[in-house]
Amino acid sequence: MRTIFHPADERGHANHGWLDSWHSFSFAQYYNPNKMHFGALRVLNDDSVAGGTGFGTHPHDNMEIVSIPLYGDLEHKDSTGRRAIIKEGDVQIMSAGSGITHSEVNSNRDKDVRFLQIWIFPKERDIAPRYDQMSFPPEDRLNTLATVVDPEGKDGIQINQDAWLKLGYFDRKEMIDYQMYKDGNGIYLFVMEGEVKVGEQTLSRRDALGIFDTDQVAIEANEGSQFLVIEVPMEL
Repeated sequence: MRTIFHPADERGHANHGWLDSWHSFSFAQYYNPNKMHFGALRVLNDDSVAGGTGFGTHPHDNMEIVSIPLYGDLEHKDSTGRRAIIKEGDVQIMSAGSGITHSEVNSNRDKDVRFLQIWIFPKERDIAPRYDQMSFPPEDRLNTLATVVDPEGKDGIQINQDAWLKLGYFDRKEMIDYQMYKDGNGIYLFVMEGEVKVGEQTLSRRDALGIFDTDQVAIEANEGSQFLVIEVPMEL
């Protein structure tokens, strides 16, 4: 098993006033040649958007874009005519495919919205753009890792990649034996809150650990921990 540790305080950071963004990988003005991507995972941004502001209409193509609100509400509009509010507990995916434009705006003026923005390289290029979202109540992922995104859309939202995203909240100490779904995949474990251990490596709030060249991972979730597991192909 091989690992790469990404401490929270070594992430890229940009504060634009209306947007406070932390980058796990090179993004916009932040460039680190050692942090371009983790396999098919290209972007993991930890964003806070001030009330009544947001990202204006802009284009994407050939990227799987996942949004996970951690606090507050995010309003989405896109060129397919879709308009939706994404709330805490929801997960949204947009397959940009052959091309799409969209906007994301904090739908409240009196509080910030905090969300994770995740980009994953697609398995097939130039597909028809697609949008979906689902709600995953916190009680359904208590003391377990609940699948929120998968390739077939059986347990979560469908993604155009051999990728799986799982969310968990633990109010007690728990040992998890994570089995890779596909040979050659790796996982990127991102801690939202609390503390998690993998082997001798302890991860605290906003720390991350990339794990690959293995088919299983023992994860020790401590009381009060919340984290995201992103399994992706390591070869592009």
